[in-house]
Amino acid sequence: MNSQALPQFWRLYRALPKEIRLRVAKSYRIWRDEPHSPGLRFKRVGNRRPVYSVRVTDDYRVLGLLETDTIHWFWVGPHDEYERILRSL
Repeated sequence: MNSQALPQFWRLYRALPKEIRLRVAKSYRIWRDEPHSPGLRFKRVGNRRPVYSVRVTDDYRVLGLLETDTIHWFWVGPHDEYERILRSL
């Protein structure tokens, strides 16, 4: 599976604390090598659209939209915002 981080993802990423940015990068490397690694909890979370989630920490998630064979990462942030986004999907 391929991936692409969208500009809005990078904007959100740069606003994160350094420790979380490092964890996001580590999670991405794990996902790239083994998307279904248990610690990532990579799963579909969108009912109408193929939106997928990756767990970064207990408190942070990443969201991406699957199109053909590419995940387009569009959001990264805290779990409470993640929950709000999920309700809108």
